[in-house]
Amino acid sequence: MAGLIKREDIDEVRQRTDIKEVVDGYVTLKGAGLGSFKGLCPFHDERSPSFTVRPQVGRYHCFGCGEDGDVISFVQKLDHSSFHEAVEKLAARIGFELRYEDGGTGPSREDVGKRQRLLDAHKVADEFFRAQLLTPGAAEGRNFLHGRGFDRAAAEQFGVGYAPQGWDALLKHLRGRGYTDAELKLTGMFSEGNRGIYDRFRGRLIWPIRDIAGDTIGFGARKLYEDDQGPKYLNTPETTLYKKSQVLYGIDLAKRSIAKERQLVVVEGYTDVMACHLSGITTAVATCGTAFGADHIKIARRLLSDDGTGGEVIFTFDGDAAGQKAALRAFEEDQRFVAQTYVAVEPTGADPCDLRQARGDSAVRDLISSRRPLFEFAIRASLKRHNLDTVEGRIAALRESAPVVAQIRDAGIRPGYARELAGWLGMPVEEVGRAVAVAAKRAAQGDAPAGSGAAPGVAELPASGVVPSFNRPDPRDPVASMERQALEVALQEPAMLAGGTWDRFSAAGFRTPAYQAVHDAMRASGPGLTGDPVRWVEQVMNEVPEPLRPLVSELAVVPLPASNAEGVLRYCRDILARLFELQITRVKADKMGQLQRLDASSHPEEFQRLNRELMLLEMERRSLRSDA
Repeated sequence: MAGLIKREDIDEVRQRTDIKEVVDGYVTLKGAGLGSFKGLCPFHDERSPSFTVRPQVGRYHCFGCGEDGDVISFVQKLDHSSFHEAVEKLAARIGFELRYEDGGTGPSREDVGKRQRLLDAHKVADEFFRAQLLTPGAAEGRNFLHGRGFDRAAAEQFGVGYAPQGWDALLKHLRGRGYTDAELKLTGMFSEGNRGIYDRFRGRLIWPIRDIAGDTIGFGARKLYEDDQGPKYLNTPETTLYKKSQVLYGIDLAKRSIAKERQLVVVEGYTDVMACHLSGITTAVATCGTAFGADHIKIARRLLSDDGTGGEVIFTFDGDAAGQKAALRAFEEDQRFVAQTYVAVEPTGADPCDLRQARGDSAVRDLISSRRPLFEFAIRASLKRHNLDTVEGRIAALRESAPVVAQIRDAGIRPGYARELAGWLGMPVEEVGRAVAVAAKRAAQGDAPAGSGAAPGVAELPASGVVPSFNRPDPRDPVASMERQALEVALQEPAMLAGGTWDRFSAAGFRTPAYQAVHDAMRASGPGLTGDPVRWVEQVMNEVPEPLRPLVSELAVVPLPASNAEGVLRYCRDILARLFELQITRVKADKMGQLQRLDASSHPEEFQRLNRELMLLEMERRSLRSDA
């Protein structure tokens, strides 16, 4: 049973992971000054790079869209994984064994190694199948693809391959790459008989099934030859990698479009996913031999940011009885979504692949745009099961369909569908409205008590309801500009605050409210972490008010104006000296005011003390300027 990961282990993973190496897997980065790298932002479309990574402090920040964070949040956002999953993935990457609270456990180093071997075996098999599709023996597979409107480029885009006829082509290939039979048995790519293991997929067209991160974890295989006695489609069986209830084919290709467009299209097969993507519906995925269930919904909600602010899930089903049954199963899960759910059914019963082949890409796009609310489909489906020409049939249909209307989440449109239902039934609106109200009341009585009404995962405001707000500092203000530069130095080069410098920095006052709040967060963090830039920035992020976290991220990654280590040192000393000189000037002004208000003849000792302090402050100011 997995428990909470120990905080110190999370910090260790964050500290030991090179954020540049991780980001390089998604974004092409180029040097942008000493210790900084830039690339095109993966979170929004842009032509000029504004996405900056600062490995020394372990953070990224986009100066275009404002996205920011550390290496863990980057993996979370790009792979659409949970915090827990992102930490475990990064720990596996660096070979770090995590510890868990409350006696919980996570994957052991041995388990991580075994999993990686399985993933590597699938990668080798994936490459093998794709290469086989180009051989003379795969002519039937190429003909199948061509017959459904897919050319070689489409096959390459989706990684389609071919499993040769015979019993051991893949087996020999993987044995030759050093895999033992014991390892191969765990992959699900082989069956076992009296003479040992043999290829599970033979003489079939192959689709790689990948997880959300893009790792191949299984395969789907389509029958090509009449003498093949197996099923039309044969998938990888359940393995430690492949859990069909948690897998969506095409999710690796669709995840960014789903997150960007707030739309998920669920189709029925591999070729339907291909047809949709090639037609411009790049949010399409398919389940793998199972109904769309609770685990799939978890993936969808994470991708859609299913928080009640929009988003839609569109199911496509055949128009036959099996398709209607699948749609109604999907409706049973509808209440798990905050996003609106729809169904798109082609009147002729054609699936997206057939539709594209017969009428082109635009027909697929038209199918998706013709979507209807899933609850409307469910209502009409319930009506079809009754004879509406009789009083008994209409009453029975009302009893079945009223609870469906009552389940409509949007209370604003519920009365409208009650009126629609009355028209479809040929019954008085008042009678149908009463039936819907009764059904809603019964459902409410069976529900758990309602919560506070806050959106899932959204913390409630303090009782006062007051949220601190900060105006964006004016970049033309020379004092604000200098204060910003000082904070950039303090965040990116905290070693410069060592020794007595920390005392002077901590005592400094900032005139700009936003910068003063960041400075307060640094003081609250204390000097103990200034020797560890990654943890230092992380702690400051934790201490600063929530609205200012993007500002801290920005300050931590903006390139310092220096081309080498000596230049950085000189720049940092100069900026801190200017900060301290400004503080001295402010203190001097205060003491000069006291001196001018003082009657020297009445308080000669106080007068002399202030003069001495002013002289010492001036000496200190000149020394700072000389050092700078």
